[in-house]
Amino acid sequence: MIRILRRLGLALMLFLLAPVVMAQENGPVVLAAASLQESLTEAANIWAAKGHAKPVLSFAASSALARQVIAGARADLFLSADEEWMDAVAKAGLLRKGTRTTLLGNRLVLIAPASSKVRLTPARGFALAKALGTGRLALADPDAVPAGKYAKAALTYFGVWAGVATKVAPAENVRAAMALVERGAAPLGIVYATDARASKSVRIVGTFPATSHPPIRYPVAVLKASRHKDTTGFRAFLLSKQGRAIFARHGFSAP
Repeated sequence: MIRILRRLGLALMLFLLAPVVMAQENGPVVLAAASLQESLTEAANIWAAKGHAKPVLSFAASSALARQVIAGARADLFLSADEEWMDAVAKAGLLRKGTRTTLLGNRLVLIAPASSKVRLTPARGFALAKALGTGRLALADPDAVPAGKYAKAALTYFGVWAGVATKVAPAENVRAAMALVERGAAPLGIVYATDARASKSVRIVGTFPATSHPPIRYPVAVLKASRHKDTTGFRAFLLSKQGRAIFARHGFSAP
């Protein structure tokens, strides 16, 4: 009887530990801005090749990811495309103290389909509305998503936002905005330089000066609820010389 109870106890313990073991086998859960898809995937693959469990990557708009964390989503690491959404998570008390740092920088560009003949240079009062004609301007949601907020700031700086605000086609994230241009559903769009670089279906029409919008910074932080043994190690790898070189290959800049 005692032997049976011991076996039942062992079975129960293994059952309770199974989710923890599976989590360790799967690697830390990383919530990351949509613009990091190619670069962070490469970083995760290289990290896994070193003998670690491969991180589980989830990409979306920083706004959506921050809201998920605040709502109680379980994750280990958060990479945002701006400081404001990281601030929101910090304000909710959900970051591990001392782990927040700025990882990357980026540039903002105006794009068109690869076959387009449009020529535009972002400048004071440039003819963006005329170039759009009856078409729409593809942006990540300018009221919430970092890429869209940067774009709105740049167009406001150049005095053309009022002329195109009613022509905006808001998308859930920067990659969704680029997809509208790739498909020809929008004649122009504004995305990060790294996004345009990742697509063969669009071309860069012009680059917005860094002075036309708030600095584009990607902060990274460990979430307070993280329990995965590799979380801090993967964060350190991303910040290392090798990690930064991966992002540089994809067009990201130093913060």
